[in-house]
Amino acid sequence: MLRWSVILLVIALIAGIFGFFNLVAAAAGIAKILFFIFLVLFVVSLFMGRKGRSI
Repeated sequence: MLRWSVILLVIALIAGIFGFFNLVAAAAGIAKILFFIFLVLFVVSLFMGRKGRSI
């Protein structure tokens, strides 16, 4: 999911260089949403992984 965020960010940057502002807004918005979903899932997996292990 993080890879998709980076890909959409690159698409947004390239589209911004060429002046496709509608595409920039769409790709940047999707990349931002995917990044935050990835971040939430990462934090949840950190906490769930700690409960299963005993040190």
